Amino acid sequence: MAKSAEVKLAIFGRAGVGKSESTYRHQATIDDEVVSMEILDTAGQEDTIQREGHMRWGEGFVLVYDITDRGSFEEVLPLKNILDEVKKPKNVTLILVGNKADLDHSRQVSTEEGEKLATELACAFYECSACTGEGNITEIFYELCREVRRRRMVQGKTRRRSSTTHVKQAINKMLTKISS
Repeated sequence: MAKSAEVKLAIFGRAGVGKSESTYRHQATIDDEVVSMEILDTAGQEDTIQREGHMRWGEGFVLVYDITDRGSFEEVLPLKNILDEVKKPKNVTLILVGNKADLDHSRQVSTEEGEKLATELACAFYECSACTGEGNITEIFYELCREVRRRRMVQGKTRRRSSTTHVKQAINKMLTKISS
């Protein structure tokens, strides 16, 4: 029987297809594990307080820009900086997505620029079209879920190690008090 996990994902940026904030639930089997995704599409509508709340809620993030709108691309780095600040000290799990790949004739942001930014952000990069389905949108979310699960495993191991260290320190303190 497959194990089950729940993952909270949030989409930020001005290039979504939605006009208002929406939450979706989707269940899929990813690498033999049943994953329940709760996906929040902010549709770029949030104010600062809402955005920070959404950032605290999410475990994985899709930063989306419109390949036909240079301004939306230029908003990605400041958005990532806010994410880093809100999620501190944790590393942010994210994927960069250039949307509207079906409008290549109106492109203002090259694929190379998207790839370069993704390298700077140390994340995966995809181009897709939410309108036509071009670019395997499903795989974007599956890959983000995989990354969230990897991070959870690493953080879980780190937590266990640090709690063991904590117990050792407490025992050493008690022994020091007893012997003095």
